[in-house]
Amino acid sequence: MAILKAITLSAGQGKRLMPLTADRPKCLLPVGDRTLIEWQIHSLARNGITEVVVVVGFMAEKVEERLARVKIPGLKIRLLHNPFYAVSDNLASCFLARGEMEGDFVLMNGDTISEPAIMQRLLQTAKMPITVTIDRKDNYDADDMKVAVEGDRLIDIGKTLTSDVTNGESIGMLHFKGDGPALFRNAVETVMKRPEGLKLWYLSVIAEIARAGHVGVASIEGLEWGEVDFPADVDRANDLARRWIKAGKG
Repeated sequence: MAILKAITLSAGQGKRLMPLTADRPKCLLPVGDRTLIEWQIHSLARNGITEVVVVVGFMAEKVEERLARVKIPGLKIRLLHNPFYAVSDNLASCFLARGEMEGDFVLMNGDTISEPAIMQRLLQTAKMPITVTIDRKDNYDADDMKVAVEGDRLIDIGKTLTSDVTNGESIGMLHFKGDGPALFRNAVETVMKRPEGLKLWYLSVIAEIARAGHVGVASIEGLEWGEVDFPADVDRANDLARRWIKAGKG
């Protein structure tokens, strides 16, 4: 069955991008002729997604105002507010969105831009209950969400993985189907009961599920994407956008 719902986590301000995010959340940074979140939404729509749930927090009203202008036939956009965004990490956003995880869906970090072919490849190749989209490069730095992979199985994921086990990085795009949504939802609820739950990334939950053998990977090597965390990343994202628009990929 085709996946029709996407959840994108866009609650954060993006303090490492200051002063660019002093008066807007990271997801509203202009990239080409759109904002970052609009690039995601257009890519999702091009791949058959009909419902997008955007988890918002910092300056949520600005996101709501901007997305009210997005008119794509057949696409419904809804906002879900995370009032704890300033004192939590993105696991809390997943906890608040768990009611949206009753069926198959895709989950995205709100700070990435990717050409539509990446989502297409994920939807076409995902086989496991949970699939993490990965890329590969020669070297990985401390800020990369590194992965350890054996074949098409995810073994571990985290920023602190050592170089001897790292053989890829997560791009912040996941696919859930079959038992995957329930596995993730239940694990999120369990981890959020721990004292440290508010301060965890949701990928720490994926790491726990992976150890039980339920998580696969989909490689998107050769396709283009970018994560926007620092001012220099905005320049690169704009370069990507200009190239995609010229090539008709926008």
